[in-house]
Amino acid sequence: MSQPSISLNTGAQMPLLGLGTFRLRGSEEVHRAVDAALAAGYRAFDTATVYRNEADLGRALRELLPKYRLTRGDIFLTSKLGPRDQGPSAREACLQSLMQLGFEYIDLYLIHWPGTQGLAVGDGHNMKNRTQSWRVLEEFHASGHFRAIGVSNYTPKHLQGLLQACRVPPAVLQVEFHPKLAQKELRELCGNAGICFQAYSSLGTGTLVTEPVVLSVADGCRHSPAQVLLRWAVQQGVPVLPKSSRPEKLLENAQIFDFELSETEMRRLSDLDCGLKYCWDPSSVV
Repeated sequence: MSQPSISLNTGAQMPLLGLGTFRLRGSEEVHRAVDAALAAGYRAFDTATVYRNEADLGRALRELLPKYRLTRGDIFLTSKLGPRDQGPSAREACLQSLMQLGFEYIDLYLIHWPGTQGLAVGDGHNMKNRTQSWRVLEEFHASGHFRAIGVSNYTPKHLQGLLQACRVPPAVLQVEFHPKLAQKELRELCGNAGICFQAYSSLGTGTLVTEPVVLSVADGCRHSPAQVLLRWAVQQGVPVLPKSSRPEKLLENAQIFDFELSETEMRRLSDLDCGLKYCWDPSSVV
């Protein structure tokens, strides 16, 4: 079962749909979610050091891939460097992610946050540490252990600073993105720099599924509010990472490639943009 994908600046193909694993904890829950996701056609899985489930995810994939006649090369695996590991601890943390996941390579590895845990947001060492972290990611990319590298939760300021200093440009920027947070400046910057713009929190931490405009569009096109929100993103070429541990929701969230929203429906959703963040705000990190 193939999923639509997008080309990264490395030449790799990244599926437009992936399973977010934030708050999936414990080997049994992770195993059930991965099993249901593979059955529903998911071929991308997104984790992070701070999720504390890398080992469980790696184990579940190794156990379940043969069940679906898949190999490591059939899936796209993402993990992220935690804020506490920025700078001097980055190399050890990267090695730890590889060991926890139990694979020879990770398809995409991101700096999770522009700041460093324990430092004030205005501390200039934040910039120094993320620059050092990027150098480490570039080394792992050169060795083939990270097939692509990128960043998450970067603002235009952070991204521009990285682009001026990097040897290897980021392949992906992963940020909060939904109709109430259209991130136009970041999307334009990514487009001009050849960076894939990827969404998390497409449902606004679940709040947007009860938004009246979303409900109206969903009723009109006979799809669920979650499907409408995910479709709004992928129809713009933006990869999404919905998260759930419930098989029926995993399947529902995967069924977003067999319908299209009309121009009017897309515009109604896009008109909700008001710059609202449901998750974290990195704008104060220097």
